[in-house]
Amino acid sequence: MISLVLCFVGAFLLSAGLGKPLIARLKKLGVRQTVSEDAPASHAAKQHTPTMGGALFLLAATIVPLLYLALSPERSDEATVLIPVLIVTLLAGGVGFVDDYLKVTRGKNLGLKARQKLGGQGLIVLLFTLWLLRTPFYNTQVQITPFIRGGAHFIDFGLLYIPLMVLFLVGFSNATNLTDGLDGLSGGVSLTVCLTLTVLLNHSAFPQLGVYTIALAGGLAGFLWWNAHPAKVFMGDVGSLAVGAGLAGVAIISKQEIPFIVASLVCWAEVLSVIIQTSVFKYRKKRHGIEYAREHRVFRRTPLHHHFEELGWAETVVVQRFWLLTWVCCVLAMLWFRA
Repeated sequence: MISLVLCFVGAFLLSAGLGKPLIARLKKLGVRQTVSEDAPASHAAKQHTPTMGGALFLLAATIVPLLYLALSPERSDEATVLIPVLIVTLLAGGVGFVDDYLKVTRGKNLGLKARQKLGGQGLIVLLFTLWLLRTPFYNTQVQITPFIRGGAHFIDFGLLYIPLMVLFLVGFSNATNLTDGLDGLSGGVSLTVCLTLTVLLNHSAFPQLGVYTIALAGGLAGFLWWNAHPAKVFMGDVGSLAVGAGLAGVAIISKQEIPFIVASLVCWAEVLSVIIQTSVFKYRKKRHGIEYAREHRVFRRTPLHHHFEELGWAETVVVQRFWLLTWVCCVLAMLWFRA
């Protein structure tokens, strides 16, 4: 327990402490956010805010676990699962970095094309899957209930588990990316999910992964020091894609897929809103024409947090209520699956 406390505090101090010099450096380099034309009009004030601030918690979530392993040589076996998760996180962050870099150099919200981004994420997931298939702890079962009334209930997906795992990891990486649209939203939601996973991991076969999740939580807390409204720096895709891929990877290795989905329902709702909006718009456009499709959208704007902004909710109100919903989901996940 004391090691987890030290990891959290160390990651927080590292992330928060580097915030000011990093923001100054990003401003000097001209690494600034270009607000999308699809964003609400109120977001115009966010134009030219420094971005790529996700580097703060990525650095903390990398250095702290590596220091933990270096200072605990007797726990070298824990590197077997810690290092692959760190690699997945950093590779996903690399895809996000390229996306952010293109947006900055082009001076508009136009980075990697969707197929390029998905291609990069797909390659990362493929490498992760090949590694997982070669490990002795790989299995295709998913626990859907806790150990109650004589035991837990499992579903064995067999060969279907691999494509489902790919969809799960890529899907959540993009879900956290879509959630990152308001000051403090994605960081606060991800922080709460990190802490929940840390608790759940303590009752799993891989408690050592808690070093990663608690370090990431500390890094996110330090990042929120600078990202709270009004944000001094944005996470950027370098942070949002990375945190989603890393947490999904932890859930897959530790077989915490279902409680993780419950805890992160806010993020899944964000990506689902975009899928629904796009699918219904295309159907209505084909069936009734472009004008009808525009006038009969399911949501006023997506991702979901923008819909509530269009309803007149203040940005801080949306963030606070999405945080609250995440807390509720995380408590439910812990109460149900911790058994």
